[in-house]
Amino acid sequence: MSEVRRLLDGRRIMITGSSSGIGAAAARLFAAEGAQVVLMARRKDRLEALVEEIAAAGGRAVAVPGDVTSDVDVERVVAVAVDTFGGLDGAFNNAGYAVAGSLIHETDRAVFDRIMDVNVRGVWNCLHSQIPAMLATGRGGAVVNTSSVAGIRATGAAAAYVAAKHAVLGLTKAAALEYGDRALRVNALVVGSTRTEMMEEVLEQAPELETSFVEKSAQKRMAEPAEVAQAAAWLCSVRASFVTGAAISVDGGWSAL
Repeated sequence: MSEVRRLLDGRRIMITGSSSGIGAAAARLFAAEGAQVVLMARRKDRLEALVEEIAAAGGRAVAVPGDVTSDVDVERVVAVAVDTFGGLDGAFNNAGYAVAGSLIHETDRAVFDRIMDVNVRGVWNCLHSQIPAMLATGRGGAVVNTSSVAGIRATGAAAAYVAAKHAVLGLTKAAALEYGDRALRVNALVVGSTRTEMMEEVLEQAPELETSFVEKSAQKRMAEPAEVAQAAAWLCSVRASFVTGAAISVDGGWSAL
């Protein structure tokens, strides 16, 4: 009887924003599906605890604390991936930052800068460092960027967040076109309301948003982080071999309404 291969067997994958929420769920899932994962986030203690958890379950992971807004940090994480596992085959660029919505003229410029830095510059930094490492393997790779329903419509989130998540889709499409003939696929997730640490922080600032977020989903609920991670895992796998430049909705039907 032949051995059943796991979804990500042999894949070396970098995951950003992996100290909590969707990123942490992806770290657990990807490792369980056979990937060797490189975890990046700012909170060192959480990353190290997650690595221990993955190792105890029989997986392979390494923690590299850093901030995606720093090109130096991102380059260091990619270098650790190559040094530790011999290369990089995929990435889930999931780190993000959001705040409760406010009118444009009432939004502090520092808030705008932080939203754009994490959500746009962070993804660009990652692509800039990850792509050469994937091309160096000679077999391309797969990148998944986390966008949002706010990347395809105004949702009531801060205007800067809406703009930033639209930009993530633009970067995704451009990268897919630039590297499509070099076996490198680039896709994005259009994520709906998900019960993450960041979501809880937004709801703490504006509790009235929870009803709105739930009602906008056809399923009338928020996602669990692991549900989003499942979509990212598939896109990082060879089972999605003819999918690139796509914006895959994982939003409970929000964008269908």
